[in-house]
Amino acid sequence: MSRRVELDRDTVERDLMRLVLTVVELLRELMERQALRRVEHGDLTPEQEERIGLTLMLLAERMEELCERYGVAPEELNLDLGPLGSLLPR
Repeated sequence: MSRRVELDRDTVERDLMRLVLTVVELLRELMERQALRRVEHGDLTPEQEERIGLTLMLLAERMEELCERYGVAPEELNLDLGPLGSLLPR
């Protein structure tokens, strides 16, 4: 068995964007969960809640646009980690 990584020149850019978008989506979901925790604990003012909500909505829209631009389906951003399960919640 060869130990070389075979790269397809035609898909390298798309695969790289898929990896980058996966990391960004993971961070976006973590930020969203943290914001929800802060809201539930009453750590935010109503203005902060509004600003965070709008920011997260804008980020979600941008992610959709980037996925569309690079031809990446949102479900492709979820990596299978084998016995650990998937990277992102379904």
